[in-house]
Amino acid sequence: MPKGPKFQTVTGMHDILPEDQQYISKIWSVVNDLAKFYGFSKIDTPVLEDALLYEKGTGAGTDIVEKQMFLLKTKGGDLLALRPEFTPGIVRAYTEHGMMNLPQPVKLYTYGPLFRYEHPQAGRFRQFNQIDFEVFGEQSSAIDAQIIQMFYTILKELKFTHLIIEVNSIGDSQCRPYYKKLLSNFLRPRQYSLCSECRRRIKENPLRVLDCKEEKCQRVKAQAPQIIDHLCEECKMHFKSLLEFLDEADLPYHLDPYLVRGLDYYTKTVFEIFPERGAEDGEGRPSALAGGGRFDSLVKLLGGRDVPASGAAAGVERIAAIMRSKGLLQASENTARVFLAQLGDSAKKKTVKLLEDLRKANINTAESLGRDSLRAQLGRADKLGVEFTLILGQKEVLDNTIVIRKMDTGAQETVKLDHVVEELKKRLRK
Repeated sequence: MPKGPKFQTVTGMHDILPEDQQYISKIWSVVNDLAKFYGFSKIDTPVLEDALLYEKGTGAGTDIVEKQMFLLKTKGGDLLALRPEFTPGIVRAYTEHGMMNLPQPVKLYTYGPLFRYEHPQAGRFRQFNQIDFEVFGEQSSAIDAQIIQMFYTILKELKFTHLIIEVNSIGDSQCRPYYKKLLSNFLRPRQYSLCSECRRRIKENPLRVLDCKEEKCQRVKAQAPQIIDHLCEECKMHFKSLLEFLDEADLPYHLDPYLVRGLDYYTKTVFEIFPERGAEDGEGRPSALAGGGRFDSLVKLLGGRDVPASGAAAGVERIAAIMRSKGLLQASENTARVFLAQLGDSAKKKTVKLLEDLRKANINTAESLGRDSLRAQLGRADKLGVEFTLILGQKEVLDNTIVIRKMDTGAQETVKLDHVVEELKKRLRK
């Protein structure tokens, strides 16, 4: 017989296997707890949006829009994109559903899959998950500081140490045009020392040159004029206030005067959080775990009112990979403490109801309903490291009893089946 096709995951996609789910679940749990404390409401947006939303919002000249979007045309001729990031979609939802009429600020958060067509490598996939927090209707730098602190806290709650916060201001529409002109004048005579992409960027958006990771472009960038030396008074005061908030919160930050991030909508504050050394990406560069900033012009750009906003995102797979490699997850609190062994069909029938009774009593219980051998079931219970094994056989079913076996000593006691839940509670409290 000919063999059928051997299917594998599509290039750049990946399965999140059962052994990895505990890391993802832990991240979601920490994020949900922090969002609840800080008053953020959950929002879910579609994975498909109008492609123009990202072209206008993220920026037509960004790598995400130019190279990384998954595009598809519907039978009706609409050009759609699998979402490559969350912010434009959340801004669209904020405007479409009239959230600007709610008491401000409006705090929203979400998490889920994003899609970017890029070269797969360690910690970087074409389908990946992100955490995203956004605040609308607040222009104070206190909100920027709060978002930075929240992402720093999420990582600390996940047992990360020696985190580094890189922060900068990239100005706004008042002061940035002058700086872009100044930067272009600096880069033009040095363009042949740059990569081909950056030579093109000089004309379209010179700020993108500062975001390039090519080594030769990094050397040129290190000599470029710094935007913080050319901020208008409003941006200067906003940035000064932000740093004062970070100082007051005892957050360890470092001023990076060339940090711009790869999206066009940012204004004023931008930041990234890096892990300790040893968590580099596939090309040996340190990889940011989280990043974001202020985007005061985006709501208006996408058809809404002039609403200030600030937000950030973090890559889940990257965080989970470091947690796994460094053993940052404690033993699961859901580890079974009891194993339920059964012998024969009548015992199996009783087992189904008994398992539900144990679940209602919050007694984490493992079982092996497909096995009949008591020896095999006790062997599995031993491997799981449970404290007690319940043994239910044909005789026990007839007598309406069950055996409680203490695994470390082998001591056994027979109790009434109706009383087993209470008896276990007493023993587990000891």
